Amino acid sequence: MPILKEGELNVITNSADHTQKLGVCLGSLLQAGDVICLSGDMGAGKTMFSAGIGSGWGAFEPLTSPTFNLVHEHHRAKDQVRLFHIDCYRLRGSADLPSIGWEDILAQRGVIVIEWAEMILDALPKDHLWVELRVLESSRRNLIFEPHGDRYHHLMKEFLTTNATRS
Repeated sequence: MPILKEGELNVITNSADHTQKLGVCLGSLLQAGDVICLSGDMGAGKTMFSAGIGSGWGAFEPLTSPTFNLVHEHHRAKDQVRLFHIDCYRLRGSADLPSIGWEDILAQRGVIVIEWAEMILDALPKDHLWVELRVLESSRRNLIFEPHGDRYHHLMKEFLTTNATRS
């Protein structure tokens, strides 16, 4: 996994399963208050990666596309922390966030996974992990992880260590 610039991680996956497994690894490292922002074209693998995050985090139910409900709330057995899976594709921008209870979601200090995060850039917490997913070929994806804030730089170091031991 090459690092292109300070703190940024660039990964190429060779299958949907590989993309999901990276999500599982990341999900296993997430803590209350973490915000993961996903961006990329339609079909780039955001929901597949999110499903992996949910699995690694320990969600009771699989994460699926929240496109029609906009927000799915997930629970796990280990504690009372919640995971909020948000799809901003149908939002017209951050002005629509009150309609999904954005302030309440932030106040709960759960894990937040946001698909189409570019739609609400001005409302995102300053500290977050940005993941850009790009289609390279039918089954290959390029994931670029860009940490914003100390917590997310530390998270990327853990992610690298954990992934190195799983390879």
